[in-house]
Amino acid sequence: MRAWAGAAAPMLGYRWPVWPDSLAMRKLAAACEVFSCTRLTHQRPAFGIDSVEENGRTISVHEEISDQTPFCTLLRFRKETKAVQPRILLVAPMSGHFATLLRGTVSTLLRDHDVYITDWHNARDVALSDGRFGFDEYVAHLIRFIEKIGPGTHVVAVCQPTVAALVAVSLMAADKHPAQPSSMTLMAGPIDTRINPTAVNQLAKSKPIEWFRKNLVSTVPGRFTGSQRQVYPGFLQLNAFMSMNLERHLKAFQNLYNYLVDGEDEKANTIKTFYAEYFAMSDLAAEFYLETVQSVFQDHALPLGEMQALGRTIEPSAIRRTALFTVEGEKDDICAVGQTVAAQDMCSGIRPYMKSHHVQTGVGHYGVFNGRRWDNEIYPRLRDFIHSHQ
Repeated sequence: MRAWAGAAAPMLGYRWPVWPDSLAMRKLAAACEVFSCTRLTHQRPAFGIDSVEENGRTISVHEEISDQTPFCTLLRFRKETKAVQPRILLVAPMSGHFATLLRGTVSTLLRDHDVYITDWHNARDVALSDGRFGFDEYVAHLIRFIEKIGPGTHVVAVCQPTVAALVAVSLMAADKHPAQPSSMTLMAGPIDTRINPTAVNQLAKSKPIEWFRKNLVSTVPGRFTGSQRQVYPGFLQLNAFMSMNLERHLKAFQNLYNYLVDGEDEKANTIKTFYAEYFAMSDLAAEFYLETVQSVFQDHALPLGEMQALGRTIEPSAIRRTALFTVEGEKDDICAVGQTVAAQDMCSGIRPYMKSHHVQTGVGHYGVFNGRRWDNEIYPRLRDFIHSHQ
């Protein structure tokens, strides 16, 4: 039905010579287009970043695979420039969306940096023979990618992977690894969800972990490459996100309808682009989902000093060489103020002049890494922090 509506919308909205402009037809076309925009997909959208403006010049950008495993591609956005700039590993969330959700984040970072991103694969498309992917494997991937990029890397983790990033850097510090990052930025992440618990945090603690395993884990059907792999379906995560801000989403679709009827194409396209990305779903390996729920949201293992990864107890106090920047959003209803800055106390081995924290007023969760305030207020602070620890 949504595909039919998407095909019908342009025909209904076209001004045929024998069919004069009609408000009724524009409304029908708009309704069809809005309906078609609610279609869920499991296809990763393209990043589509072909160029970046740098010091008044347009510089071409090309995607380049730097490393790859069955579960993730380390993607580099290589700029056609001879300038040597700080290298950033942008750690994207594995929480039901593709890494392309951070397209705007990447575009902004590219102004002054050499950017790499963790482009996590859809678990339903990873063969069962490729093995498990739990929290340990996630951490191991981050260490591997930091090693690949090399000494002097600046890690920027957004939301959910802030925990894994802190764990990975802690392990590298304990091992006195030569590729320890120069800096680590943790943005809107659940480091300590005991602080100002949100509805998301409360939901995670409302049931025993076996309930999540029994009710939220599915088996990949035989028609997909990952047949028989246990996954947490991305659409379940989308439902959770949508229900938290249902009025906001309904308002956005009402605005889209009005913009389409009124012919305000630019405004309409902005909303359509966002939801095309937002409704592109990626399934998570069940073991990663369940281990994250239990250790991060139920047991609070990291702030209690009980986090285990790769067979070892994690000690953030071991970090000494990596500068730390934490960022939170004043109105974040997913990772509330106080949850991310908790990392500052855990990383007691980092000298005070190597630490910084910023709470951005007026933004919710996504505003921390996307949008006007990210571009104009948060990013300049992040850029200056990275460059001061280069």
